[in-house]
Amino acid sequence: MATSMLPKTTADELSRGRRLLVLAICCASIVVVVMDISIVNVALPAIRRDLHASVSDLQWTVDAYTLVMAGFLVLGGSTADRVGRRRVFQIGLAAFGLGSLLCSLAPTIGWLIAARALQAVGGTMLNPVAMAITATTFPDPAERARAIGVFGSMSGLSLALGPILGGALVDGLGWRSIFWINVPIVAAAIVCTALFVPESRAPRARRFDPVGQALVILMLAGVVYAIIESRTLGWTSPVILGLLAVSVLGALGILGYEARRADPLLELRLFRSVPFSSAILMALFALCGFGAFLFVTTQYLQDVRGMSALTAGLCLLPVGVLVVVLSPFTGRLVGRRGPRLPLVVAGAALALGGGASLWLGPATPLPVVLAIYLLFGVFLGTVNPPITNTAVSGMPRSMAGVAASLASAGRQTGTTLGVAISGAIVGSALAGGATAYTDAEHGVWWLVLGLGIGILILGLLSTGRWASDTAGRAAALFEEVDRGADLGEHPAGT
Repeated sequence: MATSMLPKTTADELSRGRRLLVLAICCASIVVVVMDISIVNVALPAIRRDLHASVSDLQWTVDAYTLVMAGFLVLGGSTADRVGRRRVFQIGLAAFGLGSLLCSLAPTIGWLIAARALQAVGGTMLNPVAMAITATTFPDPAERARAIGVFGSMSGLSLALGPILGGALVDGLGWRSIFWINVPIVAAAIVCTALFVPESRAPRARRFDPVGQALVILMLAGVVYAIIESRTLGWTSPVILGLLAVSVLGALGILGYEARRADPLLELRLFRSVPFSSAILMALFALCGFGAFLFVTTQYLQDVRGMSALTAGLCLLPVGVLVVVLSPFTGRLVGRRGPRLPLVVAGAALALGGGASLWLGPATPLPVVLAIYLLFGVFLGTVNPPITNTAVSGMPRSMAGVAASLASAGRQTGTTLGVAISGAIVGSALAGGATAYTDAEHGVWWLVLGLGIGILILGLLSTGRWASDTAGRAAALFEEVDRGADLGEHPAGT
């Protein structure tokens, strides 16, 4: 990869303008990576017709991307900490761009799913690494909190605006255009990274953990495959039961094996902090709810109500507008008063959105539908900044990649499960007509309601004095790492 054409410099020596430029580059990468989760949803009906795909195929079109992201994000972050964040970031951009190009050329649904997995391999080297670059570029805690807030807001904005942009592209240029539009953006980001982003790495290299990586993949893949294929094979099928057993064994293996490693893939000591653990769990709940919402809503608007892809995307405009309006305000609020209020608001909005959606039917007046979607906009506009800030704040610089990776993995795992579970619930209900589909959706909305309540409870639990004390004790475990980072870590050119 190209080396920076600017002099080697440390984060402390960067001018404010250069820091903001680095933040913009990182935000551009998060926009394309996260938007490709939601932008595909609005194209699913067109993909189904063009490539003759089944409901399971559509689930895998989304989940092949999010599952690979969830499974390898931690590896991407820790590898970047070890070999260089800018270098890994550039490799990720190249892989993501190639995967996007192959998606746009896919002749069959199988090829599309495989290309989505390649896209995700690149994404694993972008999402957490961009956050780690952001965290190390802004050494001042107050500036870092604001920068992380902006970064987290871009994640939510990308999810919300994906269906709108996707609808316009699908109607105007066809579903393949949602992939090839990434290519010029990625090319520009590669050049800008080489020119302006300084290299950085953790002061002490973390060794590769192949056993831990295999256990993570077994656990996640087993659960997701079992959920998606349960509709076809049945929950009592030996295949499904075997997959679930593999997932349980994988989880037990992670707890037993990772705790004994000096350099584990999953740094389990981080989870002794209640705020950090809650942030990961809330990220999972939040994106599970929003992933389920997007998967069923884009099909409800197009297949049940007969809307075009663009019209369906525009119906989600209230979500995007509220994210644009609320995310910056939420970031400032978190910086001034802490994450409790935004988390309570986000959990309540998601629960109310799920509860109100139980009343949706084929003939529900459109203004009522849009009013319900406003609740999901409030949720997405207030949930990401406090989760992102809680997950990363207080972590030593040497653990920035790992902490960011775990937060991102929580989001991707949530999205993967949201699509898998909602697809299993609605199943082939579309074949039974509009009423059958909206009746089947009720199970999804009850799930969303429960996830919202979970976020509300965790938001209260993780922001009290007891939770703060656990965070302090967890931070003490990394005191030696912190001391090493303060003495030795600085972005160094290769």
